[in-house]
Amino acid sequence: MAQDVTIFYFAALREQMGRERETVRLSEPSVTVEAFLTELRQKDATLDTVFAAAPRIRVAINQTLATFQDTVKPGDELAFFPPMTGG
Repeated sequence: MAQDVTIFYFAALREQMGRERETVRLSEPSVTVEAFLTELRQKDATLDTVFAAAPRIRVAINQTLATFQDTVKPGDELAFFPPMTGG
């Protein structure tokens, strides 16, 4: 079974990251979004810079809004996007 997770970046995050999506291998079979993101930020300076500048980023797991305490598993799709505004 693949240990990969697909990550999508939306709106301004996509522009800042310079990519719409990427596939990343999980180091553990199950990990929180927060721990996964911390690991990614240590490996990717662009990701670290973008996420440091936007502390209120939202996350979805498999197209469902989630929190950074929710669990990511192999085969999941993560989506990161800036806070939504109404109007």
